[in-house]
This record gives sequence, structure tokens and C-alpha cells, in this order.
Amino acid sequence: MKKMWTETKVGRITLPHRLAMAPMTRSRANVDGTPGELAELYYSQRASMGLLISEGTQPSEDGQGYLWTPGLYNQAQIDGWKKVTNAVHEKGAYMYIQLMHAGRMSHPENTPHHRQGVAPSAIAPGVQIVTEKGMQDIPVPHELTKEEINTTILDFKKAAAAAIEAGADGVEIHGANGYLIQQFFAESSNKREDEYGGSIENRARFGIEVAKAVAEEIGADRTGFRISPGDIANMGIFEGEQSEDFYRYLVPELAKLNLAYLHVKHSSNDELLTEIRRMWPNALLVNRAGRPLEKIDVDIEEGRADVAPVGAWSLANPDLVERLQQDASLNEPDRSTYFGGDSRGYTDYTTMSYQSL
Repeated sequence: MKKMWTETKVGRITLPHRLAMAPMTRSRANVDGTPGELAELYYSQRASMGLLISEGTQPSEDGQGYLWTPGLYNQAQIDGWKKVTNAVHEKGAYMYIQLMHAGRMSHPENTPHHRQGVAPSAIAPGVQIVTEKGMQDIPVPHELTKEEINTTILDFKKAAAAAIEAGADGVEIHGANGYLIQQFFAESSNKREDEYGGSIENRARFGIEVAKAVAEEIGADRTGFRISPGDIANMGIFEGEQSEDFYRYLVPELAKLNLAYLHVKHSSNDELLTEIRRMWPNALLVNRAGRPLEKIDVDIEEGRADVAPVGAWSLANPDLVERLQQDASLNEPDRSTYFGGDSRGYTDYTTMSYQSL
């Protein structure tokens, strides 16, 4: 793991090593979308990860998909995130806030305004979602008009500015995992016949316009973008037989914006990942699904990535960096506490120093 522990530059920040904390929904925000009371502790506990990428944060009321997720579209939410970023900075780490618009992956009962979810086309994903009344079918979403698309892009732009006001070092645009931007990417969820649908260039347009607007607002060197080629994440998404060609188009177009990083949720296609590495000139973050711990550095050592974001292992081990450096045993993540709840499975995982007392 020699290369793992070397410095690397991501946008305008320099990281002490090649690990980062991956974005993970924890569903512990307050009902008003402000970060929960334990969020400061949760993130600051994991400061040794160097770069922390926050849980998905909705840029508007329309952007909320799940219960108890944070937002970044009003002053109370900005003030709440400021406490989190201050706590992270005091521990010497950096923080990017992930802007996630859930699009059709929503339910009226889960949002403040109780409106229908939005999407590129009025096509339901065919899956269920958790609500306070239990699991319910996700209803058919409202198809965004061109004017509403422009408003949504502006929502991302405003939320990015709010993130910087809240003290974040940058934002990550969530273009993956079946949420709004990938809904525009995918043939199965985008049946539009205007300039936002049909061809690869048209289906990529919305995501590129969001990235351009955010980069113009806060600086390209504070803007990251996440993709998940071929990873449908059980969201009713099918990218189509042109999926690889789509990303061969998208990645160079995003590269023209000189963004701080591209974050790839990688499933299995190493050949495409190698192509993406060749096409992407700046920092490349690769979160490899199902990666065994002993191969946590494989993409870094083999030149396919600059940084390896870690999800569940950093969730369960606040001192993951120290444990890996000392080849120590790890806490096992408790899956039953991933989403919602209190401190259990959130801020109560032990560290080596605690265990040695």
C-alpha cells in the first residue's frame, strides 16, 4: 500500500493520503432538512479519512426522495451544515457536500410540499420506497417542462453556493445510482423528444448543464461529479445498449469543464474504467463495489484511480486509516442501523484508542 499513503491533489485541496469517505445516506436529519444533532460528531469522528463526501443532500424541496435526509436550500440548513463543516475542519479534514436530487425516486409523503416527484419523463420506476406508512409503490412522476428543467439547474447552482456559505470545501453532483441526473442519462427513464432526450448528446445535456452551472458559481476546482456506469442500483434504470458509448461521450464533455474530480461508482467493467482514466485529466475517485478490504488500493496501485472512497468500512471504523496503517482488526458494520435511528450504529463505533483503555 505504498502509494496509498502518499499525498494527492483534488481541485484546490491537497490530501494526506488516497482514501476518502464515500457518500452514504444515513437518514438521521431533522424533519426540516437540517443536519441531525449528531451529524457534527459523526463526520468529525472520521476526519482522518482526509476528504469526507457527505450524504446526499437535496438542493430543493422537489429534490427530496427519502425520509430524514438533509437539504441545502434555506438558511437554517446552511447554518446546520456550517456546524458540521466547522467540526470537520477543526479536526484537519476537508468536506464536500453531495448534492442529490432524487427525481422520481420519491413519494409525496416524504417531501415538505407533498407534491408528485419529478423526472425527465412520466415513467414510474416500478419499485417501492419507505414512507412513514411503510413501504409504498413510487407513483408516476411529473415530467419536467423545459422551464422547470432550467429552474432545477438553478436549484443546483443555488445549493452549491449555499454549500460554500456553509463552509464546505466543494460539492459533488450526484449523477449516479438512479437519481434525477441518471434518469436523464438512461433510455428507460428518458423518453423525451426535445433536446434533453433521444440521442446520447441530448440525454447527457442536463447533467452537463448542471455541472457547468455549478462550476461557474463556485469554481470548477470545487466541483466534483459522480457517475455509476452500468450500475442500476435497483432503481428501475436501464441505460441501454449504448451505455458504454454514452460514458465515452459524457466523460470528455465533463473534462472540458476542468472539474476537481470525477467519482466513479464502479461495478465490473474494468475496460471501461481504464478508458475513463485515459479520458479524465484530473483527480479520479473510484469506489469499487464489492471490493475486498485487502484490495482496497488495487485501482490506485494499478493507475486506474487517484483516490479510493470507502463506504461501509469507514462507517463502522471512525479510525479506519489508523487501523489499516497498523494492520489492525476492523469493526463489522451493523446493517440494521444504516438508515434512521439514533447514535447506535452512527456515532458509537469504537476506535482502537477506546478499545485499549
